[in-house]
Amino acid sequence: MNICICGAAGRMGKRLIACATKMENMKIVGAVDIPQCPLIGKDSGTVSGIEANGVLIADDLKSACENADAVIDFALADGILSRLAIYENANVAVVFGTTAVSEQGTAAIESASKKIPVIHAPNFSVGVNLLFDLAKNSAKILDENYDIEIVEMHHHHKKDAPSGTAVRLAEMVEEGRGLQKEEKRIYGREGDTGARPKGEIAVHSLRGGDVVGDHTVIFAADGERIELTHKASSRDAFAKGALRAARFLMGKKPGIYTMKDVLGM
Repeated sequence: MNICICGAAGRMGKRLIACATKMENMKIVGAVDIPQCPLIGKDSGTVSGIEANGVLIADDLKSACENADAVIDFALADGILSRLAIYENANVAVVFGTTAVSEQGTAAIESASKKIPVIHAPNFSVGVNLLFDLAKNSAKILDENYDIEIVEMHHHHKKDAPSGTAVRLAEMVEEGRGLQKEEKRIYGREGDTGARPKGEIAVHSLRGGDVVGDHTVIFAADGERIELTHKASSRDAFAKGALRAARFLMGKKPGIYTMKDVLGM
C-alpha cells in the first residue's frame, strides 16, 4: 500500500514515516509540508530518524499524491479546504488527524466523503478509542449525583485547547447522559463561580514539558470517585493507529468511517 504523509516534518509526521517502514506491505511514496518548512528537500527517512528512504520532503501536495493509495494528513487546520480539493481530484483515501477543524472544514470533509473514503478522528490510539466507550457507558450508569470533570495535559508546543480528544470525551459523556452537545459543558473556571451546578460537565486543559497526551475522566460523588485515565508515552500509539486506519480504507466505498469501524468495536 502506497502512503503519502501530509505534515511530514511535524512530530506526528516523522513517527508515521518511521512506523510505516515497519509495517508489512506498506510504503511511503510521498512526504509533504508547507513551503516555509526548513526541511523541504531533505530525505523524509533521515529526518524521521531512520535510514534514508529516497522520498524527499516536498511542498507540492498534488504531485506527492499521484502514486498514493491513501494520504495521512496531520497538518494544521489552516489550508484543509485546498488540501481536500487535491485529495478529491487524486481520488485517494484520506485519514485526517487534524484537530481544531472549523465548522466549514468539517462540512468540507463531509462533502469530500461523497467522492472518497475518509476517516477523521480526534485520536487514533486504540486505548483512547476504548476510553471513549468506557466514558460513555460510565455516564449512562452514573447519574447526576456524580460530577464529571475532564482533564487533559499536553506538551507546551500544542497550539489548540482543549484537545480534540478531550472534546470527544465530553461528547461521549453527554451522549451517555442523554444531553445535547455542550448543553451543560464549561471550559475551566475562574473567580467566584459559586457552588458547582448539578450535571455540569467541565473540561480543563494543562500544558507543560514534553507530555505526549494524558486524558482523565473523573466521576466524583459523595463518598467515592471513579477515574478513567489514558496516558500516551509515545506518539507511536497514534501513528500505528492512523496507519491501521489507512489500511482499513483500502477498497472502501466513499463515505465517512470511524475508528470504531477500524477496530471492529
